[in-house]
Amino acid sequence: MTETMNNTANTTVRNIAVVGTGVIGASWTADFLARGFTVVAADPADGAEERLRRWVDDFWPALTTIGLAENASKENLTFTSSIPDAVRDADFIQENGPERLEVKKAILEQIESAAQPEAIIATSSSGLLITEVQKGMRHPERMVLGHPFNPPHLIPLVEVLGGETTSAETVDQALAFYAEIGKKPIRINREVPGHVANRLQTALWTEMFHLVSAGVASVEDIDTAISYGPGLRWALLGPFLNLHASGGDAGITHVLEHLGPAMRGWSKDLGDYPETEDYIPVMAEGVEQELDGFDWAETLNQRDELLLQLLAAKNGKPQIP
Repeated sequence: MTETMNNTANTTVRNIAVVGTGVIGASWTADFLARGFTVVAADPADGAEERLRRWVDDFWPALTTIGLAENASKENLTFTSSIPDAVRDADFIQENGPERLEVKKAILEQIESAAQPEAIIATSSSGLLITEVQKGMRHPERMVLGHPFNPPHLIPLVEVLGGETTSAETVDQALAFYAEIGKKPIRINREVPGHVANRLQTALWTEMFHLVSAGVASVEDIDTAISYGPGLRWALLGPFLNLHASGGDAGITHVLEHLGPAMRGWSKDLGDYPETEDYIPVMAEGVEQELDGFDWAETLNQRDELLLQLLAAKNGKPQIP
């Protein structure tokens, strides 16, 4: 069922600039438009505007299902190839440039040449340290991590973190803004490479590459083990609360006291992330075998439909943290 969202009247943000309109930037753009904002998007790449508007059209049905703000419209999107022109009147800037420090710094230099001093600049960087990114900025206090998960218009998680020279006020404002537009922001208290969720994913990736390489299980069986096993529970409560639920009345304390010795043994037997690229063809071949006979585009569409149903179910159960 399609619902109309409440307007974003509580936030002081009115105009948003999206810098970089690849997959992540396009998804952010569609999400902001659906929340009722005016968006100016910038990308100097050839064909960027046509690609962006096509992606926004593709994303819009899912956003309509989630629920649009009263004044949401794709017509609220303006495109320019000029980064300074895009950010000039923005209250909030979502930057989505390449994961290369010098490129990121060059983009930020263009942003700062025209942005209002009080405008918040949030980077979608998945791994760069904010302290390194903000070095050399004229207003580093307004630079913050706003790292989403793909696709941002569907996945609510946003990791928020300030660097050494980011003001506490900026971090608080970013957290509040993302929460007000329906995201699930988390505050990261200390900089580490890869932030939080990607590090958790990398721990799982390391072991799944090891298990396949060692011949313990196939690519398809690893996917089945997660998607029809702990992945179902993780989507509802998260790993800590699931451990707590497994312990009965005594909760997580009982689980860790009971399984702790065994878990320590398992951890010592875990594999290491591959040091060479020899594993890549093996994983790719396994994925091809798993997808044999499937229409991948249709599979992704089905994934998104199920994701929307899951999100709707979670939103209808406020007692679930």
